[in-house]
Amino acid sequence: VSILGATGSIGESTLRVIAEHPQRFAIAALTAQRNAEKLIALARQFRPTAVAIGDETQLPGVRSALHPLGIAVFGGATGIAEAACIPADITVAAIVGAAGLIPTMRAIEQGASVALANKEALVCAGRLVMEACATHGTRLLPIDSEHNAIFQVLAAEHRAAVEKITLTASGGPLLRRPLATFASVTPEEAVNHPRWSMGAKISVDSATMMNKGLELIEAHYLFDLPASRIEVLVHPQSIIHSLVHYADGSVLAQLGMPDMAIPIAYTLSWPERMAVTTPRLNLAEIGALQFEPLEAARFPALGLARAALNAGESHLIALNAANEIAVAAFLEGRIGFTQMAEVVERVLAETPTTSIGSIEDVLAVDESARQSSHTRIAAATLA
Repeated sequence: VSILGATGSIGESTLRVIAEHPQRFAIAALTAQRNAEKLIALARQFRPTAVAIGDETQLPGVRSALHPLGIAVFGGATGIAEAACIPADITVAAIVGAAGLIPTMRAIEQGASVALANKEALVCAGRLVMEACATHGTRLLPIDSEHNAIFQVLAAEHRAAVEKITLTASGGPLLRRPLATFASVTPEEAVNHPRWSMGAKISVDSATMMNKGLELIEAHYLFDLPASRIEVLVHPQSIIHSLVHYADGSVLAQLGMPDMAIPIAYTLSWPERMAVTTPRLNLAEIGALQFEPLEAARFPALGLARAALNAGESHLIALNAANEIAVAAFLEGRIGFTQMAEVVERVLAETPTTSIGSIEDVLAVDESARQSSHTRIAAATLA
């Protein structure tokens, strides 16, 4: 197993699952962007073939610590891409943001399985990713709990019989907060998710519901369904992770406690299932499951994602880039909570429809949208 993004929340959960089965798994490569101390500790524990640290200023320290153990050490963005090429049976792609796109593509090109937790790879380059999987015979296994749930339900079914799918959303930390107070939401409030323990960026995306917009785009590519056949339903308990509606009126769902170890374990052991230590679901204890429609006025990000999907690939790239820059600005206190969606909307409005034929095209549109986002934020006005 190789883990791209080993020090993040998905990487940690993956290593927790692997640690329960030391005879079944060995680590090929581990990567991190800047947390060198944690990467060194994980390398000492799991003894991978190679590691990569994205922050090149920390490369000498990592090399000094790990070379005596016979572990190869790479640095920078090219080093992370090199680590993605280390032979492995399965690569867990868990780098957050567009930075994970090239390493994920490198892993796909190796022709083994890729367990995908990097939303942006499919959002920014979904068609290219799926074409590369077909070319290299790579199986893409979704880690996101919603897509993993659909994958589990669809495993033994004919996709032609699928009428639609429903992605469930917890609603995040602001579900019951008065909409009139959204402009004053602080970063601390936005990252305080009631159900899931995640990194800051993903937690903010959950609060805005942009994460569900990104997941809708992912589902479009993973399951070859138009946006009109992908619905979103608020389910605060996060017990039902997605539903698949069939042509005969049947609705199948995957249920489980909100713990990422469950979908991770499924991707690592697929097509089998293996034991993993997680909280067990007790429906009698929970008592009731709630569902409600998503309010478009409360969560405009989902509508922006649908519009971008309909507008074309360059708009999907711009959506992701603008959101990444806006979230970073919000977390740094430079813009307010509601301004994130405004930044994304304005950047999308000025994004031209261009042909995307390569990863280089993706990166060019991504850079342009980031510059546009920075300009809007720096101007301190969205007029």
